[in-house]
Amino acid sequence: MHKMTGRPTVDAQSILNNVREIAADFASQRSERQRRRELLKEDFDRLREAGYPLVAVPTEFGGIWEGDIIGTRMVCEILKTLAHGDSSIALVSAMHPAVIGSAGWSTISAAPEPYAKAWEEQRNWAFQTVHDGHFWGTIMSEPGSGGDNTQSSSGAKLEKDGVQYLISGQKHFGSGSGMTSYMVTHAVPEGEISPDTFILDMRDVAWDGSAGVELVAPWDGHGMTATQSHGMVFDNFPARRLAFPGEERRKIIADMDRPQGAFFVAVIAGIVETAVTTARQQLHSKHDRMRSYEQVEWTKVEIDAWLVRQSYEGMLREVEIGNSTSRNVLLAKEAVAELAESVLLRISKVIGGGAYSRNAPYGFWLEDVRALGFLRPPWALAYERVFEGSWNS
Repeated sequence: MHKMTGRPTVDAQSILNNVREIAADFASQRSERQRRRELLKEDFDRLREAGYPLVAVPTEFGGIWEGDIIGTRMVCEILKTLAHGDSSIALVSAMHPAVIGSAGWSTISAAPEPYAKAWEEQRNWAFQTVHDGHFWGTIMSEPGSGGDNTQSSSGAKLEKDGVQYLISGQKHFGSGSGMTSYMVTHAVPEGEISPDTFILDMRDVAWDGSAGVELVAPWDGHGMTATQSHGMVFDNFPARRLAFPGEERRKIIADMDRPQGAFFVAVIAGIVETAVTTARQQLHSKHDRMRSYEQVEWTKVEIDAWLVRQSYEGMLREVEIGNSTSRNVLLAKEAVAELAESVLLRISKVIGGGAYSRNAPYGFWLEDVRALGFLRPPWALAYERVFEGSWNS
C-alpha cells in the first residue's frame, strides 16, 4: 500500500451520494447558474470536500479508481449526476480524471528503465497533489491543429538543470482555467520532432504575461457557458516533462485500448436526462391538447432520449467486458453528440418560442450538448477514426 497524506480515503458510493446532494443544490439555482460566465471557487471547494478529486486516484494510493473495467462506470455515474445540476462544472470536473488517466499515472504502474524510479516518484507526486485537494486540467488545443495533439507546434526548451523546460506557444480551450492547479499540454522538445506531454503549475500565476503566460482569449460563454476555457499564450513558461517520455509511453497507453471520452459522454447524457425530465413536467398539463406535429416531435424526443440512454449504457458494458473499448466509446460519443442535439432541438419545438427565452433552460442546454461533438477528438478527426476502424477492426 502506498501511503498518502491529506484527506482520509472515502468510498465511491459516499462520493456519489455527496455529489448527488451538491447537484440538487446546483439545480435549485439553475436559472442563475446558466447565466454565469465564470466559475466560482466555492463550488470546487464543495466538490473537494465531497471527495470528488479522488476519482482520479487508484485505490492502492487511497483513491477510488479501480481501473478502466470497474472504475469507468462509477466515475461516469458521478459525472452524470453532477451534470444534472451544473453542466459547466460537470465538464470541467470530467477533465480531472481524464487528464490523469491520459498522462498514464493511473494506468501505467511501472515504467521500463531508465525511467522506472523517476516515473514512480512522479506518480506518487501527482496522486499526492490530488490528496492535497488540487484539481487537474488540460490546455492542449492549438490554432490550426484540428484538435489533433500530434500536430502541436509549441516548443519546449530544456533548461541547464536538465530537468525543467520552458514552454512557448499559443493554446486554447484551457477548460477550468483558474480552478485547476495543474494543467497538461503538448509541445515539441528542442531537438526532437514529436510532441510530448508537459505539466504546467498554474497555481497563483498572473495571466498578464509577467510570469510567461498571457490571457489572450477569455472564454466568451458560448456553449458551456462557464467553463472558463480560456486561450493563452505561453512564452518561456516553466514546465515539467512526463518522467516516462515519448512514443513508448503513448504506445503502451494505445495498446491498453482505454475508454477515452467516456467521461464526456456521461456529462452530456446527464444533461439530456435533466432536459427531458424538465420538459415532460412542463408539458404534462397540456399533453392531451398537443397538436399532431407536437405529438410526433415529442415522440421523437422519447425515442432519441432512449437511444442516448442505450448508447451510454452500451458504452459502459463494452468497457466492462473489454470489447474494443476505445472504438466503442468513440462510437457512443459520436452517437450521443448527434442524438443529444436532436433531443434539445425537438424539445424546443414542442415547448414553443418560449424555449429560447433566457428565462428557460432549454437554449442553454442545447448549446451545452453541442459541445460533445467538439470535445477531443472533434468531429472531423473522430469520423476519420471511425471510418478507419471499420476496416482495421
